[in-house]
Amino acid sequence: METVTVVDDPDALTPEWMTWVLQQSGLDVVVTEAVAERVGTGQIGASYRVRLTYAGDPGDAPASVVVKMGFGDPAARGRVSQGFVKEVGFYRSLASSVGIRRPHVWYGAISETTTEFTLVLEDLSAARPGVQARGCTFDQALDAVRNVAHLHAPRWCDQSLYEHDFLAPPDQATADFIGEILIGATDDFIDRFDTVIDAADRETLRAAARANAAWHATTPEHFGLVHGDYRLDNLMFPTEGPGVRTLDWQTVVIGQPVRDVAYFLGNSLVTEQRRVEEERLVAAYHAELVEAGVTGYSAEDCWTDYRFGQFQGPMITILGCVLATAQRSPASDEMFVVMATRSAAAIRDLDSLSLL
Repeated sequence: METVTVVDDPDALTPEWMTWVLQQSGLDVVVTEAVAERVGTGQIGASYRVRLTYAGDPGDAPASVVVKMGFGDPAARGRVSQGFVKEVGFYRSLASSVGIRRPHVWYGAISETTTEFTLVLEDLSAARPGVQARGCTFDQALDAVRNVAHLHAPRWCDQSLYEHDFLAPPDQATADFIGEILIGATDDFIDRFDTVIDAADRETLRAAARANAAWHATTPEHFGLVHGDYRLDNLMFPTEGPGVRTLDWQTVVIGQPVRDVAYFLGNSLVTEQRRVEEERLVAAYHAELVEAGVTGYSAEDCWTDYRFGQFQGPMITILGCVLATAQRSPASDEMFVVMATRSAAAIRDLDSLSLL
């Protein structure tokens, strides 16, 4: 019987299929039982922890894995399927070339229609997920900005990145199209959360949406891999000490790398905390880049790029909210509102609009 390479239903995570996945990745094992349970609150895609039982001694085979697949009806998936392409593409083509800590990938595949995909990933259940609404400590933020420097530094200004179609940065026409969508989505977002978003934030979010096309089409002097959604809900922290690992690669792109730092600090830190700590954290990120071998990039340039990168926050937050294939919930609503209002405050504090 032909093995199904892309699984789109948790009921298809059978012992036979898991055996095939692990054997094709080099493990000489036979899975006798596979028990799947839904985990996480992904807005674009669904994740399942699969607990595995083996025949005989499994050696170094995992006791459990996390399987990520598409979620929602076909039309909704079609609107976000480029994210599926990016995530599978990152794990299959780029992950081994960068130093950022992330889950080991056992298997990855995507359908020809790009609306169905399967990733079998290392289970990081021993680590603690960040919580967007709660924020994080300075030490956790320091761990995060140092970690993302090791996504950026190995492929800093690497022209070969352009050989990967799924990373292509937007041209002016695409930037204009995204900007137009964002303007409409911002109006929808503000209407949805009108009672909890104040006048200053509404004005900033609308101004950022109007500026997005120009921002998005800017060609950076320094470029590299950008995670694109580098925030607390996509990070897994060890129970003690540094060692954060990064999930969810559906927004990976070529761009100005410091956008990830701007996005992370702009919406993952409580606003008052960010105002106090951001200069030290951006300086620590820059120092990590230099230590990792990046040259010709000053601390002053890094700070300017940090200010300019703040537009990532409203764009990803609002489009993620409006285009999400998952059902709305009080937790997801709180997350999106917190991200948007923190990002709006950062744009004002850093006078980011003046850079356009």
